Amino acid sequence: MVYVGTSKGAEAALLAAVHDQRVNAVVAISPSSVTWGNISAGRDGVSWPERSSWSLDGVSLPFVPTDPNWSREYEDGLVSYRGLFEHCLKTFEREAKAAAIPVETALAEILLVAGGDDALWPSLWFARDIVRRRSEAGKHTHLVSLPDAGHRILLPGEDTPRSTLHAHGGNDDADSRLGRKAWEYIQGLL
Repeated sequence: MVYVGTSKGAEAALLAAVHDQRVNAVVAISPSSVTWGNISAGRDGVSWPERSSWSLDGVSLPFVPTDPNWSREYEDGLVSYRGLFEHCLKTFEREAKAAAIPVETALAEILLVAGGDDALWPSLWFARDIVRRRSEAGKHTHLVSLPDAGHRILLPGEDTPRSTLHAHGGNDDADSRLGRKAWEYIQGLL
């Protein structure tokens, strides 16, 4: 069984590999190395009671909360959410440690794809953290990255319309180059 996920989906794919030994491989694109809280309104559709995005057997997994007092940072006129995630990792260090996805326990082969110019969250930092922790556990992890690629890479054949604002960092060329580079590894993994 192979799981492929991007962003929050990568978070889910890594958690699945940790908790289900049937998962043979994971491709995590723009991954996180920790579990985060929900990113939408509550069940009433209005309030935002922060809670874990994931649960196991009905029990919520530990997560890194967000700081409601975070001062927005702007890059090219857009809010840079990367700063929020970096701020929360430092502000809630204890919670972040508890929310670390225990990737070192996963038996699955893991391929990480991350852009260094990810403006949504620090996916390359997360990917390097995953590589480090798995390496310390004696497990090899593949990391494919480019410094100028953003959060939303483009795999060969994708013609997904891009925001002219580039709110997720990167650029069309770099995101496509990372997608082509990653595709070679993905095909090899499959």
